[in-house]
Amino acid sequence: MAEAADFQGTRPSPARRWLRRTASAVLGAPLLAGLLAVPAAGAAPAAEPTKAPTGSRTVAVSLNTLSPSVPAEDDTLTVSGTLTNKGKETISSAEVDLRVGPRLSGRGEVDDASKRSAYVPGVDPVTVGDKYTVKFPKLAKGISQDFTLTVPVDKLGLDDPGVYQLGVSVSGRTTTAPYEQVLGIERSFLPWQPEASDSRTQLTFLWPLIASPHVTAETRSDEQQTPVFTNDELAKELAPGGRLEQMVSLGSRLPVTWVVDPDLLASVAAMAGKYEVESGDTTVPGRNQAVAKQWLTALEKVVEDGKVIALPFADPDLASIAHRGKNVSGTLSHLQNASAVAATTVETILHVKPSTDFAWPVNGAVDSSIVDVATSAGAHNVIARSDSFRETTGLPYTPTAARPIGGGTTAVVADARLSTLFDGDMSRAGSSTRAVQKFLAQTLALTEQAPDNERSIVVAPPRMPTAAQAQTMAHALEGLAGNRWTQPSDLVAAAEVKPDPRAASKLPRASAYPKKLRAQELPTQAFQDIRTTQGSLDSFETILTQPERVVTPFGNAVNRSMSTSWRGRSLEAQQYRDAVRDYLQSLTSEVQLIEKSDVTLSGRSATIPVTVQNKLVQGVDRLVLRLTSDNIRLKFNDDGSMAELPVSVAGGHSQSVKFDTATSANGRAQVTARLYTEDGTQYGEEMTFTVKVSEVTPTVLLVIAGGLLLLVLAGIRMYSHRKRAVASDTADGNGDGPEQPSDPTPDTGPESGAPSGTGEKVDR
Repeated sequence: MAEAADFQGTRPSPARRWLRRTASAVLGAPLLAGLLAVPAAGAAPAAEPTKAPTGSRTVAVSLNTLSPSVPAEDDTLTVSGTLTNKGKETISSAEVDLRVGPRLSGRGEVDDASKRSAYVPGVDPVTVGDKYTVKFPKLAKGISQDFTLTVPVDKLGLDDPGVYQLGVSVSGRTTTAPYEQVLGIERSFLPWQPEASDSRTQLTFLWPLIASPHVTAETRSDEQQTPVFTNDELAKELAPGGRLEQMVSLGSRLPVTWVVDPDLLASVAAMAGKYEVESGDTTVPGRNQAVAKQWLTALEKVVEDGKVIALPFADPDLASIAHRGKNVSGTLSHLQNASAVAATTVETILHVKPSTDFAWPVNGAVDSSIVDVATSAGAHNVIARSDSFRETTGLPYTPTAARPIGGGTTAVVADARLSTLFDGDMSRAGSSTRAVQKFLAQTLALTEQAPDNERSIVVAPPRMPTAAQAQTMAHALEGLAGNRWTQPSDLVAAAEVKPDPRAASKLPRASAYPKKLRAQELPTQAFQDIRTTQGSLDSFETILTQPERVVTPFGNAVNRSMSTSWRGRSLEAQQYRDAVRDYLQSLTSEVQLIEKSDVTLSGRSATIPVTVQNKLVQGVDRLVLRLTSDNIRLKFNDDGSMAELPVSVAGGHSQSVKFDTATSANGRAQVTARLYTEDGTQYGEEMTFTVKVSEVTPTVLLVIAGGLLLLVLAGIRMYSHRKRAVASDTADGNGDGPEQPSDPTPDTGPESGAPSGTGEKVDR
């Protein structure tokens, strides 16, 4: 625009050029800065510089141990932890103090105290005293220091029983702030109940033994049907220190209710014998029999006097079935079958009679459709969670877990706050200690809500706890060992407790189901895949002489395809379903028709053989072979252009099925051969071949007759000559007669799957 103001063909003066450049620089600077601030397409935005923590968040305080978790009057409290300077300056004259009090009133105050992160004067506890401190001359930036505080319990100022705030703070000075101030604080809780209370809460803690599917549908052809595992990862969980080993070892000394997936027991029992593991395109022998046997032996001993709840086989995803699978035919029958085999599996392996009357949807999230699916499989108790049954009547206390929800069904509502305390990474000592102390504080605060109203509370922890989570849960339960405010119970007893009439018992709407959980459900396609596989299995089963060798491993694999453990692992779930389907297809294709080349009939009637090959180890029967012709002049077995004959083939053999044919004219006919089951279901791929019919003319017959006559005369001559030779030998004293050839024996062994020879000719 500036240049347009000058006359064309002349150059602007130097002064004008200087003014224009200056104006452009001044006006363009903000624009250029703005453009530079915008990241280029596809480029990551510039990272903002992180600010170092200041104030009471300058030092991160971790409470790694607190012992004892529930102190008595004569105990000494020991608190140890770690300080880490997150600030930009070195802290001088650092001092670590223990803070106790005041007493908290109710579960809500426990929650509020655990949410605060910064130091709040007048709200946070006061220090115990200068006598019980730890001092550090300095804390360099980025450096961690361990500490230990030891205080006699009678110096803590604890009065009435209840939950007290417990805090550890660090104070000090920096160059910027050369005065003493609180630079870091971590809070915890100290339950104080020196004597057992008169009223105690009945506490049921579920102890789940559940794992992801590890066994395929494939078995070897030996008598034991050696199973094939997808990998050997299960052995790591069973080995000392592994997740499942820890669950059994820790649970053996705790008052818990064992919640068991029968598929896990069946898988470990299979591993205890001969098994194989997939390795690329082949399999290798499994070598962890000793680990599996040791785990099963330990578990059997632990549960012999305990309460065992058996989930349906492979822990099917009830919510996925209810929301996406129940309208796919056959899905509910799979769930019912999974429930039916649960008790038998547990009794056979653990030699205890389990309860199979409970269903456990993911995270205890329920709606009416989930309950309907659970009860359709025979459950009368559904393990729910209190964040699904929100209290709306203003109850001042946590109600009993049992809630009648209609139709004779009981919802056993686990406490959400207690059940979710052990989620997350418990491998860090600070996280584990925090969870343990909060669990103990919440159970004591719960009891104090209504001390004259004994209630039954259920805790449903993570479905598949890590080893660290299991250890944290065990420490929490060990803190209740004195039964000062709780009393152990089991799930069956909890379901039978008289419900609180004021407690929420209305099932949530389907729209209230958590979106995050719904997004993790198995898709409808998964259940359609399962239906397709089951249909193929049903057809295959009908032709087998030993169907149980196929039905059992594939039935279990179908149940595993609906497992809750597939949540968040959609690709792995799809791969497992595909592997089951592909292996079944490979088995069904072992029974097939052997390809035929064109067939020539040198006459008006003949017999056409069609060969059925069975590469399976076991025999097949109840199959029908059907031939059809596109030429109405070619008839089979005097019964038109279509004929059927039954087929029965031993394992590893082939069988030729012969069809009589007749034709009234020369020509070609396209013949289709296909196998069917007895109920008319198509089996395998069809096979087509061409039949050529050549009429024999009188002239040809004359030539053939002449040839036959010559052959007869030659035969007579040879016979006469042979007779004279025998007579001569007899006269010489040789008594051996002519050797007679034996009849040929038909070959009934295995046949090649290759097509028969080109131009096969069949004479009548």
